[in-house]
Amino acid sequence: MVKRKRNSALDYRRKDRMKMIKTILQAAILLTLIIVLFRVIVNVEHYKEPDKSAWTNHDGFIALSYFGVDRSGSSKLVAKKQLDQQLKVLHDQGYITISQQDVIDFYLKGQALPEKALFLSFEDGRNDSSLFAQPLLEEYNFKATFLSYANKMGNSDRKFLQPKDMLKMMKTGYWELGSNGYRLSYINIFDKAGNYVGAKTENQLRDKRNVEYYNHYLMDFIRDEHMIPLENRQEMESRINEDYKLMEDVYTDTLGFVPDVYMIMHANALHEGMNRLVSDANEANIQRLFKMHFNREGNMYNDREQSLYDLTRVQPEPYWYTNHLLMKMKKDSEQDVQFIRGNETHAKKWTELSGAAEFNDNRIALTSPPGEEGKIYLNGSDQGEDIKLTTKLTGNVVGKQSIYLRYDQKKDAYIRVTLDNNVIYVDQKKPGLAVEQLFTHTLDPVQWNAEDLSLDKATVYSQTQISDDVSSSEEEYPVNIRNTRSLEIIVQGDRLDVSVDKQVLLNQQIIDSSVIKGGVALGSQFHEQNTKDDIYDGVFDDLRIESLQAQGPSSVLFNSKPTGLKRIISHIQKAVSTSIDWAIDTF
Repeated sequence: MVKRKRNSALDYRRKDRMKMIKTILQAAILLTLIIVLFRVIVNVEHYKEPDKSAWTNHDGFIALSYFGVDRSGSSKLVAKKQLDQQLKVLHDQGYITISQQDVIDFYLKGQALPEKALFLSFEDGRNDSSLFAQPLLEEYNFKATFLSYANKMGNSDRKFLQPKDMLKMMKTGYWELGSNGYRLSYINIFDKAGNYVGAKTENQLRDKRNVEYYNHYLMDFIRDEHMIPLENRQEMESRINEDYKLMEDVYTDTLGFVPDVYMIMHANALHEGMNRLVSDANEANIQRLFKMHFNREGNMYNDREQSLYDLTRVQPEPYWYTNHLLMKMKKDSEQDVQFIRGNETHAKKWTELSGAAEFNDNRIALTSPPGEEGKIYLNGSDQGEDIKLTTKLTGNVVGKQSIYLRYDQKKDAYIRVTLDNNVIYVDQKKPGLAVEQLFTHTLDPVQWNAEDLSLDKATVYSQTQISDDVSSSEEEYPVNIRNTRSLEIIVQGDRLDVSVDKQVLLNQQIIDSSVIKGGVALGSQFHEQNTKDDIYDGVFDDLRIESLQAQGPSSVLFNSKPTGLKRIISHIQKAVSTSIDWAIDTF
């Protein structure tokens, strides 16, 4: 009886301890949430102004403008983790953000900038851009400009930030405001069959796959199906003036002022081939309302020779790895950059012949130099003539991802398997001879969503040009579409096997056996279809390379595929991330 009472007392004490532990944990979680919420609402952190007396740069600055940010990324939005890595690299390599006034004073007063000056901005007015970028600005003490469309002010679309939130952001010092204009809307639209569609708003034009030609609302006369203007000069000017007036009224009413910075939609059009009368109507309004204008996109460097009303920036694409951004910075600004390597254990096993490689978990992202091929070579892989290689190629469809086997650098000889724009090519290069194509095969079509497509070819066309181009155009994949292809290659003696997605494409293909010694290399290169970007990231996941022995077991030369506990943790992390994304999308 005594023993039963004693056990009962122990049970009660255990339950009390469990209740206490749960209470402490719940209190800790609640306190953490309160602190986070308090920081978001009150914005405790404030921007710390840099010491400008030490600035000596009279040459220029780079400008980066992100279209949008979300938690895990998409075809149009960069992931928070990706943005964090890029901003961290910029911070660690000495870049200091500059304000709008710094840019104005640089051009008008000859004021110096920091040695590595960065103008940072986020376009489109998205709520998630502010939410995910704010902690990063605080961490790296970066200042950024937040741009919006005026017609999104006061509407019911929760995706876009509202004026009261923008004013609150400004008080922290981390943010300044800018404008992308009054609306995002399209005119003079033709479909791929050459049919005239007319004018549509962004929401009305969600499926862009059938659009062949178009222009933005402020970029042209409104025209008919024969590309003949439907409005005269006075009507065109009145329409454009009204759009700027609407924008001015909205900002004045909701913010109390018109932002100083403008980034027109569509970039690279004003004064570049568009109708001069339309350019003049825009220019008069821009110079009346704004103090500076980023008119162009595609080059990030602004030097002393440029105008405050003809500045240029780059919009980093969501599919860019950090080394891609750094490679672009090096190309545009000619500034020294330090490429990142990631996992040093894996990185030391390879020699970079050209480009830059990042080793991250099970992934190798190989960034090419501008217009050239990036290439890395597996150290010690030339000891065995027979190789089995498996990997998943997960880079963009429009681009070249290559595997080199029996690669002899001195003799310039190799067997090469390339995935290029959804086509498999198998080539052979003998010493002193031209490349010989052994095999080519177009893979099953890649599926992609209409939402993935961004319109990026707005201009003015004649009816003849439209008819000619539509009749001769071929189906092309958008340059931002990614895909995964599982690849297996076996080379033994004078035979080659190639399988893609478990489908055998080559079985016992005869190859030249005069050069049997040679290593393994990976290559990446841009495809000419991507006229805006000549840098490409080849992506190789779960890469496993085995040296096949005539007798005895094979030896693994390299393996990036996670095994054991790492594999379990990786699956758990992916499952948790997927669950969070589902919850965000659902609720």
